[in-house]
Amino acid sequence: MEYSHVATQDSAVHAALVGEEQREAEGLELIPSENYVSYAVREALGSALTNKYAEGLPGKRYYGGQEFTDAVETLAIDRAKELFGCAFANVQPLSGAPANVAAYFALLEPGDTVLGMDLSHGGHLTHGHPLTSVTKVFNFVRYKMKDVETGEIDYDAMRAVAKHEKPKLILAGFSAYSRELDYEQFVSIGREVGAYVMADIAHIAGLIAGKVAQNPFDVGFDLMTTTTHKTLRGPRGGMILTRENEEIAHKINKAVFPGLQGGPHMNNIAGKAIAFGEALRPSFHIYAGQILKNAKAMEEVLHARGVRMIGGGTSNHLILADVFGSLGVSGKEAEQVLDEVGITVNKNVIADDVRKPLDPSGIRFGTPALTTRGFDERDCAQVATHMLDALEGKDDPAKKETIRAEVRALAQTHPVPEVFV
Repeated sequence: MEYSHVATQDSAVHAALVGEEQREAEGLELIPSENYVSYAVREALGSALTNKYAEGLPGKRYYGGQEFTDAVETLAIDRAKELFGCAFANVQPLSGAPANVAAYFALLEPGDTVLGMDLSHGGHLTHGHPLTSVTKVFNFVRYKMKDVETGEIDYDAMRAVAKHEKPKLILAGFSAYSRELDYEQFVSIGREVGAYVMADIAHIAGLIAGKVAQNPFDVGFDLMTTTTHKTLRGPRGGMILTRENEEIAHKINKAVFPGLQGGPHMNNIAGKAIAFGEALRPSFHIYAGQILKNAKAMEEVLHARGVRMIGGGTSNHLILADVFGSLGVSGKEAEQVLDEVGITVNKNVIADDVRKPLDPSGIRFGTPALTTRGFDERDCAQVATHMLDALEGKDDPAKKETIRAEVRALAQTHPVPEVFV
C-alpha cells in the first residue's frame, strides 16, 4: 500500500509502516488472534469518516451532519444480524474487551457473580482474571477442563459451582482453548440457576459466520460479544449481538454509549460494514472451512513428532502446544526463536502452568492468517515442520538461517491478498 503523504511529512513513521509491510510480506503470521484485512477495509479506515463525531445511534445522534455515518452504521448492523442470525447488533465497541465490559454493566449490578472459564484453562483476561478492573466490581468464579489431554470441560463441576454461587451471568468463550464447547450444557445450567447466558465468540466469529462452527444463538444463548478481526477478517474492533430480547439490546446500547464510550469510530465501523459484506459471500464459507483443515494439518505434524498439545489437538483454528514439556524450550524462548526464522506465534500459559505468564510453558498459534494468504493443508504441514525444526535446532545458527530462507520463499509464493473474492 502506498504511503506517499506519510513519506513526505514524517519519515520516521513512514519507515515503520514500510517495515511492517515488509515483515508481513516476508514472514508467516500464526498468532490466532491476527489476520489480514482487504485493501477496501484499509481504505475505509483511512477515510474521511475518521473526522466525524457520531455519538448516539443511527437516526438518534447528538450532532448534526450524520447522513453518511448513519448509512455505514446501518449497513454494518444489518449485515451483522444477517451473519449471526440475531435481531439486534451494536457495532460500536472499540474492541473485544470493551464489548465484554459493556455487556457486564448492561446486565449486572455491582457485586453480582459471573461464571467464566479459568484463564489458565483457555479463558480470557476479561473473563475474570484478578488483575482486571472488572473484578473490583463483579464477583467472578471459574470453571475448568476435566481432562487437559482431551479438552473436555467439567460440566458437572460447572453445574455444582453455578448452583452454589448463583451467578447472574454464565460466560462461554475463550482465547486459548482448542476444542468445541457444548453450548447446550451452558444453556441448561443457565436456565437452571436463572442466569443470562453469553458467548464470547471473539476467536471463532468467522467460523460461525462461515457456517463451520455452531452458532450459540441456535441453542438459546441470550447474547454474544466478539471482536471483528481474528477469524472474521475485519478491522480491529468489537461488537455485541442480542438474539431476540429487545430489553437486553436496549441495555446494551446504553452501556456502550454513554455508559462506557463516547463517539464511535466511524471509519472503523465503515471497515466493519465492508468486512461483514465480504463474510456474507459464499467464498467466505470456503475460507472458514479451510482454516479448520489447515489447523488439522498442523496438528498431525505435531502429533507425529511427539509434541504435547493441550486438549490433545484442535477442533477449531488454534493449537496450544506444551513446548517446554515436549522440547525443553520455554514459551518465551520458542517465540523468540520462531521470530528469528520469520514465524510469528505467541507465548502462552498452559493449563495449571508451573511457569510464569511472561515465560510460560506453551505457545499458541493458528491458521486464520495463513489461510487468508491461500495456504492449504500441505503448506501448513510444511510450516509446522519448519517450526519444530527451528525449535529443535535453536542453537544452530546455520540451520536457522536455512529455515529462514525457506520461510521467506514460502511467504513469497503466497502474497498477502489485496482483494477477497
